[in-house]
Amino acid sequence: MSKPKVVLGVSGGIAAYKACELLRRLTESGHDVRVVPTDSALHFVGAATWSALSGNPVSTEVWESVHEVPHVRIGQAADLVVVAPATADMLAKAAHGLADDLLTNTLLTARCPVVFAPAMHTEMWEHPATQENVATLRRRGAVVIEPAVGRLTGVDTGKGRLPDPAEIFEVCKRILARGVTAPDLAGRHVVVSAGGTREPLDPVRYLGNRSSGKQGYALAKAAAARGARVTLVEANTGIPDPAGVDVVHVGTAVQLREAVLKAAADADAVVMAAAVADFRPAAYAPGKIKKTDDGGAPTIELVRNPDILAELAADRALPGQVVVGFAAETDDVLANGRAKLRRKGCDLLVVNEVGERKTFGSEENEAVVLASDGAETPVPYGPKEALAETVWDLVLPRLRSTI
Repeated sequence: MSKPKVVLGVSGGIAAYKACELLRRLTESGHDVRVVPTDSALHFVGAATWSALSGNPVSTEVWESVHEVPHVRIGQAADLVVVAPATADMLAKAAHGLADDLLTNTLLTARCPVVFAPAMHTEMWEHPATQENVATLRRRGAVVIEPAVGRLTGVDTGKGRLPDPAEIFEVCKRILARGVTAPDLAGRHVVVSAGGTREPLDPVRYLGNRSSGKQGYALAKAAAARGARVTLVEANTGIPDPAGVDVVHVGTAVQLREAVLKAAADADAVVMAAAVADFRPAAYAPGKIKKTDDGGAPTIELVRNPDILAELAADRALPGQVVVGFAAETDDVLANGRAKLRRKGCDLLVVNEVGERKTFGSEENEAVVLASDGAETPVPYGPKEALAETVWDLVLPRLRSTI
């Protein structure tokens, strides 16, 4: 079988050196990679490096090997085009269909999925012109990965850092595995919650749960690879931020509610995968609760936390917004799940059995997805990524037809 053909476009930013790591991951995983740098990119990493790492010739010119018509053939033959780093200039050229070098010509002729991994200073990323260009590219079906937050050139810090090459590689791998030409969530905004909330008792103790957040992260990564703009509201996971995702970090159920409702204001779908504490202490002790000499134990009064899933379903921010919940059950799993689906009023409910050694912290999951129309979709035991893909497959036909 022929190797998947990937075009790695490299534009002229200081993060170009990180693309070497992405190239290594692509080639070592069995992809045939052709690097197409811009002239500016070669100021940061030379053509010899790209050629040696890829095993393929490197050119920036449409005038070289003209008989092979490279400005057309490279894009036509590709299974995936990924531009990393994608500068503000490159995003602008791609959005407006300019074709003044080999890379921009390749982007115009490609009929495969296209991924842009932006890298630039925060001010450039946030400029209205760049945001309009990104919106245009996403509307056309391109996957534009959200840049990371961190150290930039010099002493500057902020949003605009190239996502970790390993994360970009995972996005590319997911897209190639799906084998589709256009990401089916392109132009959509989805919100995913992940992890487990913690309700403080005193400065050193809290009420919490065993949720690792891995299923929520799998959902966020799958949606990003399918072209969505993703907001991930995470609670106490300790997992690195995934590439292509805007991450909001929270701790308690009240904080998670505030963040989810804010993000859901313009979202096409909200998936509540986080394990939200049902109760919190009625009062917070400002000092550590001490043991008493009489051997007794303190009485902790609890109050109910807000029901975020029911609130989202009852008061949808947009007409046709799809709301998905999760139900972690320990007994009478399906019966409890069906009752919860009716009670919450959401469109889909992912029901799974949990326990000390089941699901929590694991890389695998098994579930049944219940729908408000009575449909039930079993998902056999397997990677949490597989369940994530099934959830989005079920969300897609329920999305409103206009974006």
